[in-house]
Amino acid sequence: MTALELPTADGRLVEHELGAPRDWPRPDGPLRSRVAYAAAHVVPRVLGENVPGAPADVDWEATLAARHRIWASGLGVAEAMDTAQRGAGVGWTQAAELVRRSTAEARSCGGAIAAGAGTDQLDLTALPSGRAGLDVVLRAYREQLALVTGSGAVAIVMASRALAAVARSADDYAEVYGALLAEADAPVILHWLGPMFDPLLAGYWGGSDVAAATEVFLRIVRERPEKVDGVKVSLLDAEHEVALRRALPPGVRLYTGDDFHYSGLVVGDDTGHSDALLGIFAAIHPAASAAIQALDRDDPSTARSILDGTEPLARAVFERPTFHYKTGIAFLSWLNGHQPGFAMAGGLHAGRSVPHLAEVFRLADRAGLLADPDLAAARMRSFLLVSGVVA
Repeated sequence: MTALELPTADGRLVEHELGAPRDWPRPDGPLRSRVAYAAAHVVPRVLGENVPGAPADVDWEATLAARHRIWASGLGVAEAMDTAQRGAGVGWTQAAELVRRSTAEARSCGGAIAAGAGTDQLDLTALPSGRAGLDVVLRAYREQLALVTGSGAVAIVMASRALAAVARSADDYAEVYGALLAEADAPVILHWLGPMFDPLLAGYWGGSDVAAATEVFLRIVRERPEKVDGVKVSLLDAEHEVALRRALPPGVRLYTGDDFHYSGLVVGDDTGHSDALLGIFAAIHPAASAAIQALDRDDPSTARSILDGTEPLARAVFERPTFHYKTGIAFLSWLNGHQPGFAMAGGLHAGRSVPHLAEVFRLADRAGLLADPDLAAARMRSFLLVSGVVA
């Protein structure tokens, strides 16, 4: 068996022996029991100027190949979301190109795709206040929604930093979202992203009290349920998610965005379950697919066992500061040979420490998610060497 010494948080080097790779089965038809999207990441071009403050220079071949792996597992792709570094190295120009290219690829293979529409083309420092600010936000949303729906993707109405900056009450949120839903030609997914993922979204829906914010959110959904395919909630609070799921109108899905508790939420119980739209599924899509295949066979215990085995990895990848979780997603992609270098747009691969990434390596191995342990070990050794860790 392959073994190597890995650093720990207390500065020690501890030998880790890698397990055998797990053979995750691919489905022989569409997954039936859950709707699941993996929010895919972006691979930067190796020789591009992917430095802080520069626009993303994307390796399109590797980036689109990542989407094809997700589709081959039976999952859908959630494109141009925060996992794709929206507002963190990837701007609207690059995101629009992602949507155009990925929807074309989805059509070529019959893959499901949803894509984020937000307001990140706006300069937050130049927003007008009051009524004028709300109008600017609405126009920005409309521009992005037109591109997403015109491409053929399901639209995900992303939480807006600009709206958070200009809104002064819950009524302002209700007005903007109400207008967008009234205009929608097809049902959309509404995205509630908590401040642990983006601090600039603190107070979304009109205040910091989660119970009051939930009532505002539900009021918006209940006014036009026929325009809402589902809601994607990323608050890392399983109890809140279950209560919200039960309060939604019939036919409106709850897509869990809880990368800490997705196992129990997706498998569910006699009272219901969540569907999924998760960043961690970009890294664990072979296991996520196998779990849903088990649910399709009416085998929830196997599904729960599979997903439970991945949650320690997810909790490490998404530990505080949570908004740096994308570093772990890119690191796992590199370890598995899916991108040529461990790099991210905007230089954000520096967002996690060496001991943190060593723990991600350990947990990915224990979860059976290192497809080629020898390759992963070789890459981990090279990473440790250039990081100054010498056994």
